[in-house]
Amino acid sequence: MASIQEDIAEHLSAAYQTVVDELKSWYEHAKEIWPFLLLLLIALITLIYFAKPAPPTTVYMATGEGSYRILGEKYREYFKRKGIDLQLFPTSGSKENLNRLLDKNDPIQIAFVQGGMISENQKKGLLTLGSIDYEPVWFFYRNDTFSDNRLVDKKKLENARIGLGPDTEAFNVLQLNGLPRLSPNYLVSSNLEGEQKLYRGDLEALLVVDGYDSAIVQRLIHHPNIHLVSFKRADAYVRLLPYFEKLSIPMGGFNIETNSPDHEIDLISTTTNLLIDENLHPAIQLLLLEAATEINGARTYFSKAGDFPAYLNSELPLSKEARYFFDKGPPTLMRYLPFWLAEFLERMFLLLLPFAAFAYPIIRAIPNYRLNLARKQIGGMYKELDAFEHQTLSQFDPQKRQEYLEKLNEIEVRALMSKASKIATADCYTLRNNIQFIRDAIEKEMIYQSLSAERKSDLSD
Repeated sequence: MASIQEDIAEHLSAAYQTVVDELKSWYEHAKEIWPFLLLLLIALITLIYFAKPAPPTTVYMATGEGSYRILGEKYREYFKRKGIDLQLFPTSGSKENLNRLLDKNDPIQIAFVQGGMISENQKKGLLTLGSIDYEPVWFFYRNDTFSDNRLVDKKKLENARIGLGPDTEAFNVLQLNGLPRLSPNYLVSSNLEGEQKLYRGDLEALLVVDGYDSAIVQRLIHHPNIHLVSFKRADAYVRLLPYFEKLSIPMGGFNIETNSPDHEIDLISTTTNLLIDENLHPAIQLLLLEAATEINGARTYFSKAGDFPAYLNSELPLSKEARYFFDKGPPTLMRYLPFWLAEFLERMFLLLLPFAAFAYPIIRAIPNYRLNLARKQIGGMYKELDAFEHQTLSQFDPQKRQEYLEKLNEIEVRALMSKASKIATADCYTLRNNIQFIRDAIEKEMIYQSLSAERKSDLSD
């Protein structure tokens, strides 16, 4: 037992001494090459300063009512799985979402915004990550309002009491039909309030812009006394308003058993767009696109699996990250690693790659730098030896022979004890040979005496 304990103690002692020796060695090296280390440190600090910062742990999104709120909750849960806190702010809808996104003092950096909402003076500072869903324009009317299902009778529309959402594409649709944007016959309210008024007969028609799965839309399309207008001129709407898409509902598309509807219905649809502040961190943008792929990329009533996210609405430029995502898919690391780790490794790679390119020639130069530094030290000793020899030749005194030898010994000891002796070994041996040559000459005395006499004679002449 004692033998085992002694073995362990010896190994630990040896390991400790090895670490100490290595640290001392590194310390000694650092003292020699500190200018290079300082240069590398400055380069690293500069790169860190200009490099992409870490993504925030909390981000803020404006949602809205109805389907937007439900969609926001799905995004929040996805972000939570990835370690990011997505704070949701309920709003009145797309218009408020857009205004909050444009307000630079507002923390909101992400918002769901309906296509067609953005004017030219609202585009600065905003980017899009693409469209994530269809938002059809549903024009519902009561049985006793219109004799057919076509939105073509201007007179009927002018005299009808129509319910509109506060910030929907309904206004643009009516304007294209030659109707005023504002009219006493329009009732601007929430979709829920408009639905109830339509049931009671306070409204004759209701324009709703919302997803197929919206509870309000589902109640209205299955109500026996409410009908849905078919946009027979859907192609014209799409041509005139490029943020619109054409959708269709086949006969029996709601319910085959009851053959509802009993004819094909054409719809026009805007899109739900994922808008961001241009300063939103790139990693958060990619995470939003990943969330959109999982949440909105599944098959729906109007879309096939993989149709969303997509760049369908060109009102705003697509962000660089979104363009890369649509062209090449998510970054490889994000496919196999947790978000935080993939993002960290990507940042480190982008940081260390230019640093390595800068550091490589510097690190390669360190051995030559050390060698040149050692040779400079030896060169200093050569100068000292040369000065000593010239002085001895001109003023040689046999009585000082021991003093001369001690001086040579002192120079040689310094050469042996210097770091140069380990780095420029050959140069150091050459120096010692020269020291020995002068030492031998002094010990013989006659050489220095004759040389000294000749110099004195030359001076007297």
